[in-house]
Amino acid sequence: MSIQVVVGANWGDEGKGRMVDYLARNAALVVRYQGGNNAGHTVINEYGEFKLHLLPSGVFYPTVTNILGPGMVIDIEELVREMEELTAKGINPNIRISQRATICFPFHRLEDALEEDRLGKNAYGSTRRGIAPAYGDRTVKKALQIGELLYPERCNVRLRQIAEWKRERLKAFYGDQNLFSVDDMLDWAADYGSRIAPLIADTSELLESAAEQGKNILFEAQLGTLRDLNFGIYPFTTSSCTLAAYAPIGGGLFGHKIDSVIAVVKAFSTCVGEGPFVTVMDKAEGDALRESAKEYGAATGRPRTIGHFDAVATRYGAWAQGANAVALTKLDSLSGRKTLKICTNYLWQGKRYNRFPLNAVLEEAAPEYMEMPGWDEDISGVRVFAELPSAAQEYVLEIEKAIACPIKYVSVGPERDALIVR
Repeated sequence: MSIQVVVGANWGDEGKGRMVDYLARNAALVVRYQGGNNAGHTVINEYGEFKLHLLPSGVFYPTVTNILGPGMVIDIEELVREMEELTAKGINPNIRISQRATICFPFHRLEDALEEDRLGKNAYGSTRRGIAPAYGDRTVKKALQIGELLYPERCNVRLRQIAEWKRERLKAFYGDQNLFSVDDMLDWAADYGSRIAPLIADTSELLESAAEQGKNILFEAQLGTLRDLNFGIYPFTTSSCTLAAYAPIGGGLFGHKIDSVIAVVKAFSTCVGEGPFVTVMDKAEGDALRESAKEYGAATGRPRTIGHFDAVATRYGAWAQGANAVALTKLDSLSGRKTLKICTNYLWQGKRYNRFPLNAVLEEAAPEYMEMPGWDEDISGVRVFAELPSAAQEYVLEIEKAIACPIKYVSVGPERDALIVR
């Protein structure tokens, strides 16, 4: 048996989906253990190109059971849409939804948007998908569990109470508006709930059984270390724990040791959303790389901010994840660049920082770079590390040294097998 966790070491958008899609070939179960549909995992394989938001990235293997774990907040309308998109392309994945995950309702999306609008220039950069309000309601015990959909009479009573409470809150905060109808929420839950009802299960029981049988289990995180609620660039974070240590809780499997944590890292830095970003490139340079590397958010289509490789942030990210291996993605996107930069330290008020600090420092910090030569060759067809151009090899090895974690995988293209395994 092997229990692996695939996580992001940075701001998210590192390429976790393509790595889970690759690694899932050897897994019996793939488990999403936190987050909602506020980010996307892009997967390219023999079926085409897909952007998954709620479904685990193992859905393309008919032998894999894909679990939406108890740590998630699930917009069931979006889940149904995502499943229908796969079915329309002839893909019928094996999906199970934890009865303990909670529901992200349309009124959560509404609240998310109203709050971002209220914040104006101080907005957190939310995707407006309702994730923060949904997790907030879970914390104050005003959420509805997925499993409650199987008990319609009780579910309707609880949902009516929650929806009326939410209407009062939104009216108090955002004005006297008829923002949504309680009856509409009841209809919404009944409609989409009936479509996913056969998939709802005690997923911990499934995981326990698989572990006892010695099957391979793969946990999949959303976003990355720097968006973690506790260890990220708070408050410009998501509202859940993105760390590998949370996988047993958010996934619902206890008493079994995690065998490996693979932190996914991009060969240059990118982020979507607000918050400090020390290594941002000059506009012309960043714009060119964004276009050539297709750096737009999978969930929202927003252009990603582009930066030079940040070894300070990545070393911290791999450390917080407890990573014992790194997958470096999009190395091929750097072909043709004359020089490459790696940020080795931050400078702030005459001090040098080699450990990732709080936002108070990050917001004013300057990067200290080392420069390395680039390469011109197209490396997308390379499958052996020694066959990469020497400058590309040296760049990877320098990153490996700077982040203090071995790089096991090097991605040279978005396709499933465009990968060098060291």
